[in-house]
Amino acid sequence: MPEFDVIVLGTGLKECVLSGLMSVNGKKVLHIDCNPYYGGESASISPLEELYKRFQVSAPSTPMGRGKDWNVDLIPKFLLANGQLVKMLLYTEVTRYLDFKVAEASFVFKGGKLHKVPCTETEIQASDLMGMFDKRRFRKFMSFILNFEENDPRTHHDMDPRRTTMRDVFRHFDLGDDVVEFTGHTLALHVSDNYLEQPCLATINRIKLYSESLARYSLSPYLYPLFGLGELPQGFIRLSAVYGNSYMLNRRVDDIVMEGGRVAAVRSEGEVFRCKQLICDPSYTPARVKKAGRVIRVICLLNHPIKNTQDANSCQIILPQTHLNRKSDIYVCLLSYSHNVAAEGKYIATVSTMVETSNPEKEVQPGLALLEPIMEKFVSVSNLMVPTDDGRRSQIFISRSYDPTTHFETDTEDIMDLYRRITGSEFIFRNPRDGDGDSDE
Repeated sequence: MPEFDVIVLGTGLKECVLSGLMSVNGKKVLHIDCNPYYGGESASISPLEELYKRFQVSAPSTPMGRGKDWNVDLIPKFLLANGQLVKMLLYTEVTRYLDFKVAEASFVFKGGKLHKVPCTETEIQASDLMGMFDKRRFRKFMSFILNFEENDPRTHHDMDPRRTTMRDVFRHFDLGDDVVEFTGHTLALHVSDNYLEQPCLATINRIKLYSESLARYSLSPYLYPLFGLGELPQGFIRLSAVYGNSYMLNRRVDDIVMEGGRVAAVRSEGEVFRCKQLICDPSYTPARVKKAGRVIRVICLLNHPIKNTQDANSCQIILPQTHLNRKSDIYVCLLSYSHNVAAEGKYIATVSTMVETSNPEKEVQPGLALLEPIMEKFVSVSNLMVPTDDGRRSQIFISRSYDPTTHFETDTEDIMDLYRRITGSEFIFRNPRDGDGDSDE
């Protein structure tokens, strides 16, 4: 009976990253997916005809270019250039199988129009998002953020980063509500306003991360893989082969075998694979997860860039909740032929948010209105599932479903939390190349 340290069920991004980290850490890993394709609910669909079949939409009446030129991500998300997820990809060295390209811009919706998210001195000066006095105060605030060092009290402006709330920091710099909103939601990338009453350290670090990521590429802080997110699982499959670990695709999972309240094995198509730990997405353990909400996503095919984005071929747009009288932001992710995910001259825009009413499609209308005219729409509403416990007793570690954000920050937090629970230690980034004298990037 084959024995493994870890069995991973599902080939979504989180499962692949954790599988890669376990492999690099010397664990014997078996990776199984019941689907005939990689990526689970975050799969990349190609050719285009498969997308129409999947959503049961009749074939397009207008020419859409070659079907094989399309790689449509069901859940597109950008990576922060200096973020932990990129560091994890570097740590596992899966980046040798991938090519990334920077997204061209990041926008925020306010007062009925789009504004480029300002972060640098030049952008703040040129921004029409703030008046003259707000700009001056915001510049002082950003100077405080960029010079802030957790272990140097001289940079704290007489505030305690572990006790002073973020609301009090904003008050200290006398920032208006509109500035607070775009700072919290488009720079710190918070999904709600709960952070305002929490200690400021986490938010300061999030804004620093955004700024450091932007400094790497200047256009925007976001990266996206050429040919789409579907390249990530395939990169991890190559990686697992390097470490002698196994992948099984299109393989039914019949049972998770427990002994004394802990996972002992996975039964699949008549075979039993023993393990000490199990990592999986929510679909494999319906009795161990609960619904935490619903997410609507609308994938839109366009033959033009989004208006008022300086004809960007790729960008993120955040429509903050307060302006829309909502409890959650609306997100727009635009990709195109420039990232090799669409046919020449074509664009893919995905609009997403948490569902708050009985009419989800009406909720995303403010985002869809920015995209007109739309050639084709593919609508999905899915449950946001979360584990009912932390997995430490059963040693079954379950990832959360993907939220509506168009960046991987919340998913990265989930991966870090899972890693902490699985290994009992924090993920500490070290470049595997540091020790071997190889300076190849």
